Amino acid sequence: MSPGGFSRLSSTNSKRDTPDSERVSPPPLKRKAAAQSTISKNAVANFFTPTSQKPKDRTTWTERSPNSDTPATLLVGKYVPDKEENSKSATLTKERTKIAAFDFDSTLIAPASGKRHAHDAADWKWWHHSVPGRLRQMYNDEGYQVVVFTNQGGLTLHPDPKSKTPKIHQTRVPAFKQKCGVVLAQLDIPITVYAATGKDIFRKPRPGMWNEMKADYDLDDSDIDLEHCIFIGDAGGRAAEVKGGATIPKDFSCSDRNLADNIGIKFQTPDEFFLGEAPRAFTRDFDVTSFEYTEPDDKDSVVFEKTNKQDVVLFVGPPGAGKSSFYWKHLEPLSYWRINQDILKSKEKCFKEAADGLKVGASIIIDNTNPDPEIRAQWIELAKKHKVPIRCVWFKTPLQLCEHNDAVRSLNKQLNPESRSSLPKLAFNGFASRFKEPKIKEGFQDIVEVDFKFQGTKEEFNIWARYWL
Repeated sequence: MSPGGFSRLSSTNSKRDTPDSERVSPPPLKRKAAAQSTISKNAVANFFTPTSQKPKDRTTWTERSPNSDTPATLLVGKYVPDKEENSKSATLTKERTKIAAFDFDSTLIAPASGKRHAHDAADWKWWHHSVPGRLRQMYNDEGYQVVVFTNQGGLTLHPDPKSKTPKIHQTRVPAFKQKCGVVLAQLDIPITVYAATGKDIFRKPRPGMWNEMKADYDLDDSDIDLEHCIFIGDAGGRAAEVKGGATIPKDFSCSDRNLADNIGIKFQTPDEFFLGEAPRAFTRDFDVTSFEYTEPDDKDSVVFEKTNKQDVVLFVGPPGAGKSSFYWKHLEPLSYWRINQDILKSKEKCFKEAADGLKVGASIIIDNTNPDPEIRAQWIELAKKHKVPIRCVWFKTPLQLCEHNDAVRSLNKQLNPESRSSLPKLAFNGFASRFKEPKIKEGFQDIVEVDFKFQGTKEEFNIWARYWL
């Protein structure tokens, strides 16, 4: 056999008869340094080390569900150093009433490759060399409980076996756990990581991860020193800025700052907290602070009156505009029959139910979005057929406010009497792409315009007036 592992066969000459110049093998090719360094001596030694002698992984992982009816979407990793596993500080965490919460990517760590996203579990470095020392100082010297709140939408804890998602995505959870385990081991302080993988109550800026943390550490609101708590993250809504001739891009969102506002604690970006830089200007796409609560006034609440013995009322407005709430407050007391496609499940059933109501002399309300003249014309034609007038109520609620309302409704049972699920972004964009302002000339007797005004108690407003998107 030759050094390359292949026999040199000849029909005329044996190896013995081959000239020396032909028998000498070429020198082996030198491997690139990068290829030689992929397997370290420590890795080889660790491979042959018996399991009982390998260092224990100090991070334990659990999964949480937003409710009992849905699969788990929150991944929780708890790290306890070996020296503190049985110590008082590892169990009586209620003694620590100050919380220092951090985002993970682009706050504690960054890709070592310089790419926007890490390509594997080993592609990371500290965001700044001061990060580990500062976190240890907060835990050891300043009495903080340190936690991590991170949105990890690229992870799927329980992939659908019928899904066409590439199998490579199924390796992301183990890789994330591996990376976290190494990062936490280098910090070597008691710390818990909360990773939200879905678009539910756990996802920042929603308060789900904060509430899970309170339960894990046995903390009530009255126990926590909110004045001295802090959340550090890179999603601060900062505007783009030119610095030293280079353009610093704007933040991809304001979710970290909004989470801190929802909780009622101080917020800083990594640049401010670790580097001591001055705060940059920031903006929010949707700011709930522009809305104020007003006490319900029955005298001012009558915005719709019945003017016909029998008629059809057609709602026009995007999902989340407040149409159903308007019905229950203003039209249900007037004995209108409600026709709603979310309930009846098809347009055909809506038309049949409406026709049946008109036949028996009932007035009906079409509680659907009805964005364009084409769909509205079908209802106008139905009213003509039954010889009754048709009126329009146009909900002029801005689209972002509608998305906010939808999120509030779907994530808070007390504000969701019909148990509606959250709608995809497509539902709002689809309405916007089809919407045409309703006109009297379409065949309406009149058009009542409704601007959004929160309807509910002060307690309900306090829930509504958080950041949910």
